[in-house]
Amino acid sequence: MPFKDQINFFENKLAQPLPARMRPETIDEIVGQQHLIGKGKILRRIIENDAVTSMIFWGPPGVGKTTLAHVIANHTKAQFVNFSAVTSGIKEIKTVMQQADENRDFGIKTIVFVDEIHRFNKAQQDAFLPFVEKGSIILIGATTENPSFEVNSALLSRCKVFVLKALTEDDLTVLLKRALQSPKGFRDEEIHIDDDTLRMIAVFANGDARTALSTLEMAVLNGAYDGVVTTVTKETVEQCTSKKSLLYDKNGEEHYNLISALHKSMRNSDPDAAVYWLARMLEAGEDPLYVARRLIRFASEDVGLAEPRALDMAVSAYQACHFIGMPECSVNLAQVVVHLALAPKSNALYAAYNMAKEDAASTLAEPVPLQIRNAETKLMKDLGYGKGYMYAHNYEEKLTPMSCRPDALRDNEYYQPTDQGNEARYKERLEQIKEWKKSHRKGEE
Repeated sequence: MPFKDQINFFENKLAQPLPARMRPETIDEIVGQQHLIGKGKILRRIIENDAVTSMIFWGPPGVGKTTLAHVIANHTKAQFVNFSAVTSGIKEIKTVMQQADENRDFGIKTIVFVDEIHRFNKAQQDAFLPFVEKGSIILIGATTENPSFEVNSALLSRCKVFVLKALTEDDLTVLLKRALQSPKGFRDEEIHIDDDTLRMIAVFANGDARTALSTLEMAVLNGAYDGVVTTVTKETVEQCTSKKSLLYDKNGEEHYNLISALHKSMRNSDPDAAVYWLARMLEAGEDPLYVARRLIRFASEDVGLAEPRALDMAVSAYQACHFIGMPECSVNLAQVVVHLALAPKSNALYAAYNMAKEDAASTLAEPVPLQIRNAETKLMKDLGYGKGYMYAHNYEEKLTPMSCRPDALRDNEYYQPTDQGNEARYKERLEQIKEWKKSHRKGEE
């Protein structure tokens, strides 16, 4: 069936986009955010009891910030004013505030919802503050940016911040199936789409409900229609998203194969291979925060003190992924992947911890030496706690021969630095410290 005819066939369905038609009207219709709106959770109680106070919804796009505001609007007895930071200025704010003041005189509450509140400048945000302070309005803001940086501190201090999480693949799959079965969606049409194709859309949406529903709608409109049934295939979705079917099971073998390939390519100092495996994962829909967490681990496990900046860079990449998401954060991850691949390598910290862990597990009964115990009370001091403690800063070399290990482990060594990169300096320093302590111990050898 030609695309034009399909548009005519679905013209009644297209009066509103699918995400708008499927917007939940009650708490129970919301998918995800169970940490906030699950049974007995704080935000659910606030909404159900119509006890809304000023608050900020912070989370990535398409996770339900505006939806929650609409649900509040449906539940509250207050006047609900929808505000957009994109199209509204100070003049509009003052007009709404004046009306809110008048409503307050008649005992009517006013809830003002400000979408994308981070787009308001300081002067615009300040215009809300006196009305929030005297209770003329209850402010609800929605933002994709960290409110600590984007919302005035005075205004933020008067708001409860609720952090919304990206929707999971399971959440989005539930949402997509609901759209196919709902009278507000495609229930009246015969749509054939298998679970793998739905999951493909869910992965592509990357936690964004709006993207998931919009993609489903586009796929249905471009599906093969035989006069009765519309069939949506993976190829249809690929055409709509311009993405090939690189998807893989994030909980299956291929997931672990790819992260292993990335890890081992960096360990083998092969930046080209590392960037390739990174791209394979991200283009297949992997969560960039998962990759960033693995890079943070790698920075200490395989690079360590051979290049101490590696950990800082990996943590910064995680923050960048959190702030801007895909696809923009792909280059942040690539920067760190290449840095880690080219950095000098040392697993000395990893090995040190594992050796110490084994000793710790087998010597749990070993007491903390008296000289390094905390002597908070007279009784503790009378029992010898802290006796013999030597405060390093009181000594010229900032070193003392005092032992800080249980007697049974006095000769055990865990950290054995390599000659790689900056770790060579740590090795030299450690050898100097060991030699100094050895020469200053009296009668202990």
